Amino acid sequence: MTPQASTAIQISGLAKRLVIDEILNEQQANEAYLYSKQNKIPFVTHVVQTGLASSKAIATSAAEEFGTPLLDLSVFDSAMFPKDVVDAKLIRNHHALPLFQRGNRLHVALSDPTNLQALDEFKFNSGISTDAILVEEVKLAAAIEKYLDDADDALGDLEDESLENIDISADGGDLKEDDASDADDAPIVRFINKIMLDAIKLGASDIHFEPYEHLYRIRYRTDGVLHEVANPPTNLAPRLAARLKVMSRMDISERRVPQDGRIKMKLSKKRAIDFRVNTLPTLWGEKVVLRILDPSSAKMGIDALGYEEDQKEMYLAALAQPQGMILVTGPTGSGKTVSLYTGLNILNTSERNISTAEDPVEINLEGVNQVHVNNKVGLNFSTALRAFLRQDPDIVMVGEIRDLETAEIAIKAAQTGHLVLSTLHTNSAPETLTRLRNMGVPAFNIATSVSIIIAQRLARRLCEHCKKPADIPHETLLTEGFTEEMLADAEINMAGGGCSHCMNGYKGRVGIYEVVKVSPEIQRIIMEEGNSLEIAQQAEKEGCRNLRKSGLMKITQGITSLEEVNRVTKD
Repeated sequence: MTPQASTAIQISGLAKRLVIDEILNEQQANEAYLYSKQNKIPFVTHVVQTGLASSKAIATSAAEEFGTPLLDLSVFDSAMFPKDVVDAKLIRNHHALPLFQRGNRLHVALSDPTNLQALDEFKFNSGISTDAILVEEVKLAAAIEKYLDDADDALGDLEDESLENIDISADGGDLKEDDASDADDAPIVRFINKIMLDAIKLGASDIHFEPYEHLYRIRYRTDGVLHEVANPPTNLAPRLAARLKVMSRMDISERRVPQDGRIKMKLSKKRAIDFRVNTLPTLWGEKVVLRILDPSSAKMGIDALGYEEDQKEMYLAALAQPQGMILVTGPTGSGKTVSLYTGLNILNTSERNISTAEDPVEINLEGVNQVHVNNKVGLNFSTALRAFLRQDPDIVMVGEIRDLETAEIAIKAAQTGHLVLSTLHTNSAPETLTRLRNMGVPAFNIATSVSIIIAQRLARRLCEHCKKPADIPHETLLTEGFTEEMLADAEINMAGGGCSHCMNGYKGRVGIYEVVKVSPEIQRIIMEEGNSLEIAQQAEKEGCRNLRKSGLMKITQGITSLEEVNRVTKD
């Protein structure tokens, strides 16, 4: 036993084991145990969400301590989950999930093997004896959410006649019969509702309704790539656009200028999906794009985002600082908002005052003061940021630094005892620092205020069910940037032909990151007005991996393919 573990430990069970294994220190374990008890949340969930330890490390330690079999839930077929064995309320309350039934025994997935109450209540509720199966917390949380969503919504059970009766509202108000005019005829209503429901079921992020001279095209963006899903007759274009505008409370008589709106689709008593809607007048009619806003993406644990262990530690260390600036950079759709929201969820406690300025506010965060930027009335990022500083803030998030005025106020906030999170549109982390200087921010202010820069991209994950080994010549791999060391135990895979679990061999996405900590040496380069190349070279000397190298690591881990990394990281 280590010296640390020999001291008096107030906690017991799994928390005690984590101290013995030096995954947590005694103070962290006691504080986490007390917090989870007071707030009635699972101990493991709290430890993982706050970044104190990885779900994999906890699961490994728990399996050794309690002798419980450990299962990788990512390779388990969710179709095997038994339906209606126990009440969904029990699953939610006990953070446990029935995996499968074998004979007269029900096997239940847990992230904490000491959660005996869950096993007892599952046994009582189902009338079947229960056995515990240990799984990682992050994977368990995702599986439970999917199970409950499927149970709550029963999207696959919706028949055509029910498609016109889905509860639709815009900006919090229900649609009235007389609002819809002739755009509300039943076939159009059913068709649009089905398109929206299918998009939710497939995990799409956007729906495009596009009119052309001889074609009307509807496409979904799934895992970052657009796919055509329907071609209704072109003469329906005005009626489809009118129906969508009615649903989102737009002016259906105005077809000359772009309009913005929102739709709330209530799927059940427990679940509603928000859509952000934008119309654009084109040559052949109005193009309408719906952005599907998924609240669950804002609650992802940091382990689910795809950071390598050293990158995650740097991000968490920056979040733990009382002041400074964290900048996340990348193109539109690269997952910047999810990275920032994940950080805010870690910081979001009753002891902190957090304010955000966003354009637009996409997902509501309980306990965070969110401001929707409105340039028409003069409420821009800089105006909101000035107001925040008069409201006793601890943490401030600025959706995007677009101009010198916003940059100067944000840097001033970072220098005066506030933690500031924001985004910029640059291609790499070193370019972010030179972009700020090109805006007109003094080099000294950049060097002394910016703590860390995260550049990121999103790559599609290979489907676990149909991926296959890639037959790529060794010399080609070396040319692509792999080293002999990386290839020693590499698992190079490629997309299969697609299966019932995926789309074209891919399912879901993973983040690829370049995390650069602004060290004293990088501060010196900034103050000497060095260029982004010099900053990148110094970051590499200090062990930082650029986006390309991070992507290659994901390939060697069997997570994604060389084709996909080339798509998102090659200039």
